[in-house]
Amino acid sequence: MKDIQKAARIIQEGGLVAFPTETVYGLGADALNPMAVAKIFEVKNRPQFDPLIVHVADLRQAEILVTSFPKEALKLAELFWPGPLTLVLPKSSQVPDLVTSALPTVALRVPDHPLAQELIRESGRPIAAPSANLFGQVSPTNADHVRQTFGNKVEMILDGGPCRVGVESTVVAWMTSGPVMLRPGGISLEEIESVIGKVDLHIGTEDKPLAPGLLTQHYSPKTPISFFDQRTRFQSGLKIGFLAFRQNNTSVPIQAIEVLSTQGDLRVAAANLFAALRRLDNEGLDLILCEAVPEEGLGRAINDRLRKACGPR
Repeated sequence: MKDIQKAARIIQEGGLVAFPTETVYGLGADALNPMAVAKIFEVKNRPQFDPLIVHVADLRQAEILVTSFPKEALKLAELFWPGPLTLVLPKSSQVPDLVTSALPTVALRVPDHPLAQELIRESGRPIAAPSANLFGQVSPTNADHVRQTFGNKVEMILDGGPCRVGVESTVVAWMTSGPVMLRPGGISLEEIESVIGKVDLHIGTEDKPLAPGLLTQHYSPKTPISFFDQRTRFQSGLKIGFLAFRQNNTSVPIQAIEVLSTQGDLRVAAANLFAALRRLDNEGLDLILCEAVPEEGLGRAINDRLRKACGPR
């Protein structure tokens, strides 16, 4: 409790706190304090055109930050909050433009982790929090990942153990055509559509994204990474690692392997994804090969992260 009280004071005083959520660790600041939010962009080396997600305690706090709440969005919030679902809604004047990259909408979610919930309630502030990593790099799923990246650049790191879900939240926005999934994540497309019907999928990326995680290159290890293709020939002497879904199914000589789930469980694979990428990245390899997982359920989120990790640098 003392840690939470200390962390809450840091947030109230305009500082930064890294904290666990069920998805990944977040780098948090008071969402209503532009000077505090500016520190997030500075510490992460994050471009200011990439909007942040605001974490709130409950639906009531979310409603204060928006000008309208579509009926479908309300249904999703009532069913999936707290949880790995972010809703992009018209923002109120309370929300600084820096948080939303000057967009007229704000991305909101209620995290499903006791430390995150306690921090928001104890601080009495909505907390803007992207993943607690350097911009574009592999997301952190335990406190050690955050320490290795930031050291003492963050006033406090709350350690809540490994993240349960392991990939970022699903992001759903409301366009003129209706609901659109901007980013697949911890709540599957199938689960969303079972509640509100057909949801369009956002295709492609843009220079001014509508939500986090939509840039072409993101979630990337320092080591070059690409999808495995049996037809590709590699020069001899390369140190190659392999990120496999269930087993090693490549004939390429490899120096290191990480298997996401020997049982083919997509939830286990998602929870293991970023930690496995980090371990391979620390092996001194020349190249990491990865394989796609089934494009269903949480597999969409895993494949999305892998495609962006493999994106042009």
